[in-house]
Formats: sequence, structure tokens, C-alpha cells
Amino acid sequence: MSSSASEATSCKGRTVLPAALIFDMDGVLVDSEGLHERAKRAALQHAGIALPEERFAAYIGRSDKAMIDDVAAEFSLSAAQSAELQRQKNAFYEAGECTLQPVAGALDFVSWSYRHFRLALATSATARNRKSLMQRSALESFFEVMVDAAQFDAPKPSPEVFEITLKELGLAGTSCWVIEDAINGIIAAKLAGCLAVGITTSFSSEALAKAGADLVVESLAQLQSHLAGAPSRFSNSG
Repeated sequence: MSSSASEATSCKGRTVLPAALIFDMDGVLVDSEGLHERAKRAALQHAGIALPEERFAAYIGRSDKAMIDDVAAEFSLSAAQSAELQRQKNAFYEAGECTLQPVAGALDFVSWSYRHFRLALATSATARNRKSLMQRSALESFFEVMVDAAQFDAPKPSPEVFEITLKELGLAGTSCWVIEDAINGIIAAKLAGCLAVGITTSFSSEALAKAGADLVVESLAQLQSHLAGAPSRFSNSG
């Protein structure tokens, strides 16, 4: 893995600077991964199910449905029990949603990026959660494309969410950088042919690099320093 984004792209035969940045939401723009885990844990406990810590980490970056489907199969839950588990998770999550804050530097970085690149959102969140968090964090207006779990079938690490996003942007994966906090998201981004940037809000730099991240940063401010030489997205701007 290269120490700089420009080196990483050129050595892989990609464009040096991206035409678009594709953001994951939970853990990249909004500090919400912890609340999701607590809500899942509470819903499972309500159903009398206990899972080890590593099981929750394995589902970071994936949809609630992916986890609940797996748990339902493992514990032979009925369709009604699965639906109740999802309802409970949603209730616990929504009760704590008002406490959520943007990831440090997210507003500044997105505002800066908007002046230089096309921006898209590709998230495993439900349409309801995506709309709520984008509005709460005042980020919604910056994105020309937003794809959530209502628009795809296969959860990350499948590349489907990114493939749909690329299609809506009208761009090839090789011209886009995906910003992800989760191992599943990094794998999905690479399968879609994008350059994958890992931010260490949920996993260690070593884990993200091992998953295939081309660049790992500790903050969005650090990523901005890699992109600072990019030309403006508007040809007549300074």
C-alpha cells in the first residue's frame, strides 16, 4: 500500500485523482456504528439470544437484514420472530438516534470535497435511516447520488451497492474512490473496481489494509491532505 493516494493510483494504472468520491455513511460520515451494535444486542437479548463480540464486528458495514437472516437460520426462528427481532432493533436504534453526531471533520471534508469532486453515498442503511441521518447531519444536499438498502439485494461484501452507484454516476470504478470504515465495505469496493480508502473509525489500520484498502487514514482531515492537489470540479473557480 502506498503512502499517498496519488502514488497508489498511479502505480495501479488508475487515474491519479478521482472523478468522484463514494462515501459509506455509518462510521464514515455519522458516528453511528456503536448505536447499531447496542440496538442489535438489545434486540437479541430481548429474544433470549446472546452472541459473542466478534459476531457483531463481522456485520459492521452489512445490513440489519443480513445479520437477522443469519441469526434466524442459526436459531431456527420463524418469519414472525425474525420480523419482531427487526422491529425491536429498529425501536432501540431510533430511541437513541437523537444522540448521534457526525464523524469528526465530516462536515468540513464533505463541504471541501463538493467543490472538487462529484459525490455519492453508498450505504447498507435502510432508506429511513439514510434519510434521517443525512438530514440530521446537514449533509444531504452535497450528494448527487444516494443508494441505500432499498435499492440493492446483495449486502456487502457484495459489490452490488457500489455497482449501482457507479451506474448512476455514469463512471467506471477505476475513476472513483470509495471511503469505507468496514472490512466488508473495503472488499466490496475492490470487487467493484474502485480504489478503496479505509478510515480507522471501526477497524484498525492493519485490518483495513489486510482487507485490501489502497490507502488507510486515521481521519477525514488526513484524507483531505492527500486530495488537496485536485482541480476544482468547476472549471472557472479558483
